[in-house]
Amino acid sequence: MGLMERVSTLLRANLNDLVDRAEDPGKMIKQVIVDMENQLLQVKTQVAISIADQHMLEKKQKEHDAKAAEWMRKAELAVDRGQDDLARAALERHKSSQRTSDSFGAQIADQRAQVETLKSALGKLEQKLAEAQSKCDILLAQHRRARALGKASDARLAIGSGSAIRTFDRMSDKVIRDEAVSQAKSELAGDNLDDRFRRLERDDEVDRALAELKARRGAAV
Repeated sequence: MGLMERVSTLLRANLNDLVDRAEDPGKMIKQVIVDMENQLLQVKTQVAISIADQHMLEKKQKEHDAKAAEWMRKAELAVDRGQDDLARAALERHKSSQRTSDSFGAQIADQRAQVETLKSALGKLEQKLAEAQSKCDILLAQHRRARALGKASDARLAIGSGSAIRTFDRMSDKVIRDEAVSQAKSELAGDNLDDRFRRLERDDEVDRALAELKARRGAAV
């Protein structure tokens, strides 16, 4: 992938969408910033190189313009001296230098367009990087809030489905039932104790009645 294509990809990137899709938003956005910083450095370097190339082409064009002017001066001198053959040769050199100068002129136009394109990309990338850096903490905070709200919504949906409430009701009924069973067992245990005491009391009454009967029968004899 070329430099401008990578830059274009970064410029098209929507930070909010990237954060929403990322498994680790913090790591993702830091990586995006690192990528932007790296691409920014490369674009700056390329801009500097392109400007240097433009200056070199402009220098070469000036050199050939000077040569063309010099050959025209020589051609004029040859004409003034009546030496048409020298004038013709000088004019040929003049035209050659002029064609080369024109060729450099076309290259300079293309180079200027490339420099402007790179400068524009550089400015946009600098703006995008500043936006990413300023939004980093905000986006992460928004993402954390969104996740928290999502979990809260899931909890509300789970409660709304009735499953949690039904589970709670079943546990509540079980506790009440176990408590009732325990109380009933306690009451049964208490009843058995009372019955034993009542039997003891009945036994005492029978023993007293037997003793009284024996006493009366002995007195009668």
